[in-house]
Amino acid sequence: MRYPQGGGLTPERQAFRERIRMEAAERFAVGASNAEVAKDLRVSVRSVQRWRRAWHDAGAEGLRSAGPVSLPKLSEALFAVLEQELAKGPVAHGWPDQTWTLSRIKTLIGRRFHKSLTWPTPWRRTRVTGSCGVESQRQPSPSFGNSTVSNQFTPRKRG
Repeated sequence: MRYPQGGGLTPERQAFRERIRMEAAERFAVGASNAEVAKDLRVSVRSVQRWRRAWHDAGAEGLRSAGPVSLPKLSEALFAVLEQELAKGPVAHGWPDQTWTLSRIKTLIGRRFHKSLTWPTPWRRTRVTGSCGVESQRQPSPSFGNSTVSNQFTPRKRG
């Protein structure tokens, strides 16, 4: 259920859930029981009980979605700038080698945009967009030297 910026449902899914709640409000108005509404809408009776309470207190407006849980810290425009910065390579930003790690990407975001993100955020975002040559998953083959991003768990060569 979680998505790239770590915030709950997608806007489409939120709209779908709101339509279900609005349909429940219509059924409350005609006197349908909680069990009937739950069965017809394929939701739990407990959800219907919460919705009925909200509907009783505030009407249909009480069932409307409150919007996204949180806004992304990096807008699409800032993420485009981040992609450009990542394309320059780690050496251009002062690191000794050409390997982007999540820690380095997080540090770059802090330096460039003065924003603090948890380290999984850049991983999720680059994994979803596949941007800047940042690998979305570990390399399945043992040829780790060609990878443009290291997840810092690169196995040692034996022998």
